Amino acid sequence: MTTTPTSRRGLFRAASAGLAAGLLPGTARAAEPMVRGTGDLGLIVERATGSLLLVDTTARSVLARIDGLGDMSHASLVYDRSERWAFVFGRDGGLTKVDLLTASIVKRVVQGGNAIGGAISDDGKLVAVSNYKPGGVRVFDAETLEMLADVPAIDRRGAPSKTVGLVDLPFRTFAWSLLDGDEIWIGDFTDARAPKLTKYPDIGRLPYDGVATSDGRWYIAGLFGEDALTRLDLWTDGAKPEKVLAGYGKGAEPLPVYKMPHMEGWGSAGDLLLMPAVAHHEVLAVDRNSFREVGRIAVHGQPVFCVARPDGRQVWVNYAHPHNDTVEVIDVPSLKVVHSFKPGPAVLHLEFSPRGHEVWISVRDENRIDIHETKTFTKIGEIAAKSPSGIFFTPRAHRLGV
Repeated sequence: MTTTPTSRRGLFRAASAGLAAGLLPGTARAAEPMVRGTGDLGLIVERATGSLLLVDTTARSVLARIDGLGDMSHASLVYDRSERWAFVFGRDGGLTKVDLLTASIVKRVVQGGNAIGGAISDDGKLVAVSNYKPGGVRVFDAETLEMLADVPAIDRRGAPSKTVGLVDLPFRTFAWSLLDGDEIWIGDFTDARAPKLTKYPDIGRLPYDGVATSDGRWYIAGLFGEDALTRLDLWTDGAKPEKVLAGYGKGAEPLPVYKMPHMEGWGSAGDLLLMPAVAHHEVLAVDRNSFREVGRIAVHGQPVFCVARPDGRQVWVNYAHPHNDTVEVIDVPSLKVVHSFKPGPAVLHLEFSPRGHEVWISVRDENRIDIHETKTFTKIGEIAAKSPSGIFFTPRAHRLGV
């Protein structure tokens, strides 16, 4: 795909010509970079085919398909600060660097046997990968994908553990949890080859995921083994993890869990966090300063993602099987569901445009991305995709913890 247009219209003509020449059906080949901005680009994971769709969110169009990324059944990705390079974390342990401007794979390494996401440092120079097998975190040079650090997850008892909830924090720091070890670790990678680790044991049973608040103050671990969360104050020296929302499901019979909620998508709206209640058909509203519950909203099923529109006025929610054909919209001031609709079977992910005027929704079992306007909820477009799951727009490059 060699394009040197001087206008967006020229770029679209050049991109269309590349697709007509056969770029979309197969692996995108390396070429001279497109001359264009990257702020309205995005990548969509096609989980069944090990591929990505490169999309233009302004034109609501596909620019290219990129093949050869391995097992993408639980894939996620991050962007560097330039928004040109994406780092894709595959379930098979693959770490793949993708160039958005040539729609091509720059380099791919299989760094583990079973990976579960990753993060990029605030300076864009380090990429960290969280692994189930072997358990631990591995850190790579973002330019070359050379491994700089291997941090095995060996808990205080000397037992190996899966790692989950890996997030970036300021100043080349990462945080993660040990699923089997019941611990939180903070790693300072100022010297990437000799990281300094701070370990917090006995944080609660079976932390299944973790998230950092957008201001970088709190790291929060969700607990599958008990009815609570654990938070750690990252701004206070010597702070210890503390349980919050203990017993939030008390008095209600827990339901079978078909899919664990994802904490990365928690809705942060003003002074509130809206989060899924594990094993319950509810969304919890929590004061983000005290972490006390201030309300709960009965919803259609077990929530997976609670994603706030960028202005914080709405939170959009999708659900686990067997209710995963539905999306509901919660109005934050009233804490009420104000809209519900059924895009189709297996709604897996939602991503807002940077200022929230549109939301893109992956409908896996209908091989489609739906695009809705968020003021009236009107569907305004769709894009064909092969078993789509995660949707990742480039403005994520400038947000902490994603």
